Amino acid sequence: MVPFMIVGRRYTFLLGVVACLCCPAASLRAQENITVGETPQQVNDRIRTLTMGSHGTTHDYVIGEGDLVEVSVFDVPELSKDLRVSETGTISIPLVPVRLRLAGLTETQAEQKIAEVLEANGLVSHAEVSVSVKEHRSQPITVVGAVQKPMVYQADHQATLLEVLAEAGGIANDAGDTVIVTRRKASSFTEIQNPAPVPATSAPGSGEPPPLDATPSAAPQTAPVQPEKSVSTFPSAEETNRANAAAPPADLSGNSPTPGTNATSITINLNDLLETGDTRNNIVLQSGDVVTVPHAGIVYVLGAVTRPGGFVVSNDRTQLTTLKVLSLAGGTTNIAKLNHAVIIRKDDNGKQSETEIDLKKVLNRESEDITMHASDILYIPDDKTKAVLLRAAEIGIAIGTAVAIFRVAYH
Repeated sequence: MVPFMIVGRRYTFLLGVVACLCCPAASLRAQENITVGETPQQVNDRIRTLTMGSHGTTHDYVIGEGDLVEVSVFDVPELSKDLRVSETGTISIPLVPVRLRLAGLTETQAEQKIAEVLEANGLVSHAEVSVSVKEHRSQPITVVGAVQKPMVYQADHQATLLEVLAEAGGIANDAGDTVIVTRRKASSFTEIQNPAPVPATSAPGSGEPPPLDATPSAAPQTAPVQPEKSVSTFPSAEETNRANAAAPPADLSGNSPTPGTNATSITINLNDLLETGDTRNNIVLQSGDVVTVPHAGIVYVLGAVTRPGGFVVSNDRTQLTTLKVLSLAGGTTNIAKLNHAVIIRKDDNGKQSETEIDLKKVLNRESEDITMHASDILYIPDDKTKAVLLRAAEIGIAIGTAVAIFRVAYH
């Protein structure tokens, strides 16, 4: 009878531990709406799938500064050359006395312009000109941060956010759940209008009669001032929206100009874009945009848990605690030593420390829950573990070899 009672008590104790662990986990998930999302690899697969066969809105490429163009004149090899468009947007063709401005023209328009110049200068009677862009350098889009391959993407068509992220190899393991697009404000200048011709007046003593419509006046007449016309060097926001399938722009509630710079920031929630498939957030990027994927910390849970791995702390709104990461890890196994858990942490100087924590007291609300920081490791030993505190180096090897990374989804 005594052995039966011992077994019964042990069984009751295990049920109590499991209930204490599962109930807080369930309540945390219900209250905080925190779940285990996709792995970074799954996110990248989704990005490639969404961009497969999509290359933005089809349109003729507009030549710009820095592009390398191939100019071919039929039957005139002396005039057929590869020419780099200068910073002023012009090229120099042999035997042509003036530089030709190609920036802002499509390849077809450039062909027509060069043919007209060659014929006007008597170089070719019936010029057949072919122009093609060999190197695209005028529409750079920079991708930095937590991506697989930070790069400068040279767009030869209207590129969307997901398309550029796919070109950069997708997001890294520690990528956050937002993407920040920094866009230079379109510079403007005053376009000089052709002023209306002003009637010439005769100089005093010239002997020429004054014009018939001249009106004597003591004060000089001022020509009407033409209104200034603001010209953008980049497509306007309205043009971008129309190009993006006539959809409203992305949620720009987080947009704010960067202090001290002539730029503005567009913040886009990557999880919403991928999970909902809302193409309004898949904005069309512009020349000169900088796409930044912020790095986020990773909290690791190893040992006697159902789903060991790393969990990306991708959102600053909610801090991960020991109970929350246990919830994300699916809870502990039935042989876990809850009262001998270990938190391994690095300080600002890179020095590692090991702190033992009694999770049973935390579960029973007898001890305060501990907030996990980025790069923290929560290790929960089991009954088979001889040493309570493992060396940080051994756990580091385990993390670097076969630990799965999971993204945390906030709803």
